[in-house]
Amino acid sequence: MDTNDLRAALTVLMLLIFVGIVWWSYSGKRRQAFDEAAQLPFTEEDDSGPEPGNRR
Repeated sequence: MDTNDLRAALTVLMLLIFVGIVWWSYSGKRRQAFDEAAQLPFTEEDDSGPEPGNRR
């Protein structure tokens, strides 16, 4: 096995990992969890900003 065979095998492995991640993220079982995570910025209060009366 030379370097080119190793590179080809690594490329195929990375492609399979990528396809697996895409398949997992678009699967129907994960939809509810992703929808809840998408709404987090709108449901939590943001306490990191300045007070409304202390503007300069």
